[in-house]
Amino acid sequence: MTGSIHPQSHSPSSPDQLYACRPPWDIGRPQPAFRQLADAGDIRGRVLDVGCGTGEHVLMAASLGLDATGVDLAETALRAAKEKARARSLTAEFRLHDARRLGDLGRTFDTVRDCGLFHIFGADDRAVFAESLRAAVEPGGRYFMLCFSDRETRGDWSHVHRVRRDEIVAAFADGWRIDAIEPAVIEIIPDPDGIHAWLSALTRS
Repeated sequence: MTGSIHPQSHSPSSPDQLYACRPPWDIGRPQPAFRQLADAGDIRGRVLDVGCGTGEHVLMAASLGLDATGVDLAETALRAAKEKARARSLTAEFRLHDARRLGDLGRTFDTVRDCGLFHIFGADDRAVFAESLRAAVEPGGRYFMLCFSDRETRGDWSHVHRVRRDEIVAAFADGWRIDAIEPAVIEIIPDPDGIHAWLSALTRS
């Protein structure tokens, strides 16, 4: 493999600390795996991005003319996302909100995307998050998730879990149909090869 991974060496004490400097996953464009989903027409209707960071995937949806919302707990990232929306003349909503309480948004969505949120949760929070998603996704709606894979063995990414395929299956055993869990890549700034990931596609039953 070429290049190297330079993760943060310790867990942040607050979401904003992740954005104290530009994090390696903030590549300034959508992840290719999600771009391909958009090009295939799989991103549709009312779109929610959970853990949206600086907003690239929300703004991709907005550029397609979709109703696009992003939530995150990092105010620094949300400010950057709103500035990008203004600079690109795109309409999108960004809210400071906990993805484990999506029912409190008072809205439902047709498509939810998650790039790098699920893999920060331990087992208890995964269960809470899966229930939170069910409250926010219309029956028949889709959830697309890109997360760190247990196939990634490099680096000390101490704030994420290297997720196994069976852990994804277990987390979404109730109320979801798993359509696919496929090997993928999360692009990052320091390494041209990116990070081994899982791309999961699920449908709300």
